[in-house]
Amino acid sequence: MAARAFWSGRIRLALVSIPVEIVPATKTAARISFHQIHEPSGKRIRYEKVVPGIGPVDTDDIVKGYEVEKGRYVLLTDDEIADVKLEAKKTVDLVQFVDADAIDPIYFERPYYVLPQDEDEDGVEAYAVLRDALKETKKIGLGQIVVRGQGSIVAVKPCGKGLMMETLRFADEVKKANSTFEGIPAKKPEKDLIELAEELIEKKAGEFHPEQFKDKYTVALRELIEAKQEHRKPREIEETPAASNVINLMDALKRSVKGGAAAKNEPPTKRSAPRRAKKPRAAKAKRKTRSARKAA
Repeated sequence: MAARAFWSGRIRLALVSIPVEIVPATKTAARISFHQIHEPSGKRIRYEKVVPGIGPVDTDDIVKGYEVEKGRYVLLTDDEIADVKLEAKKTVDLVQFVDADAIDPIYFERPYYVLPQDEDEDGVEAYAVLRDALKETKKIGLGQIVVRGQGSIVAVKPCGKGLMMETLRFADEVKKANSTFEGIPAKKPEKDLIELAEELIEKKAGEFHPEQFKDKYTVALRELIEAKQEHRKPREIEETPAASNVINLMDALKRSVKGGAAAKNEPPTKRSAPRRAKKPRAAKAKRKTRSARKAA
């Protein structure tokens, strides 16, 4: 089933206008969500929209309001907001191109797939031209978009046979790292500690395969839910052992490089007891003769 378009419009590159639609590139259906339930009755709790001193109100009487000072609002209807004329509501104008790795990851917010509108053959061709040009130049295009009452910067980049659009945060939405980290001591760690950490990183280095990472928390929650339905005890979910406090950083790093703390505490391999040398048969025969004489 084709995904429902989140936005339809055009991507514009100078005088070239490409009709497109975007669909979400992520899904949350696999996640578990909870509702608040009234335990005695087992029914879901609902919330009424109320005004203090008035009580419940009709949905038709609700409008959006922007607080200009404490308790004082400028009221706006949905129609008034929709009538705001802004080209970014219909067109993403690519106004700048930057290197693919030029943007700090903290600015990226949410990914979408960009699809060409099939009914326009010229548009499909222009779509492919933009995709291949971005691949060849290793650049991403920047523009702005307005979707559902929210404006965002967007980055358009090639993605396999198509294009991807990622919304970006504005500068005033991102906290400055310098002020956030100013309380961290500036003391530089010892060189041999860094070298051990580098060795551990190299040992665990590899390509990113997202399918190798499983949402163990969701798996454990599903098991808990199924166990309660079946009136049984939940099965234990295999997980990484809990981390212990670091007592000696050097020792912890060395053990990690060697394969973890478990290797140090591993019981010694059992050795088989040495075999006793067999006595000659002649000596055994002499013992039997002596025993017979005593019995006589």
